Amino acid sequence: MSIVKINAITVPAERREDFARRFANRAGRVEQAEGFEAFELLRPSDDRDLCLVVTRWRSEEDFRAWVASPDFAVGHAQHREEGPVGTASEIWSFDVLETLAAPSD
Repeated sequence: MSIVKINAITVPAERREDFARRFANRAGRVEQAEGFEAFELLRPSDDRDLCLVVTRWRSEEDFRAWVASPDFAVGHAQHREEGPVGTASEIWSFDVLETLAAPSD
């Protein structure tokens, strides 16, 4: 069973461009992490200030290994060097119970 980790980050509207730029310029090392399955970056299309970084993992252990890895530190260097874009964040955790994908053509 896969797990999903969501980093819910409060990003004021005036900082969303910076937020998107930082992810576009990210190190991209998560893709090679053991157990990594998917990544999505979600920006609100309504009046909310909550951006979501959604990752899917094979297991909780794989996620924890990624967070403890040197590649994680490299991937978050912009945050340390340029300061945070968001004003708050929290990690949400979910077990994937069911997945449905659109049929391919």
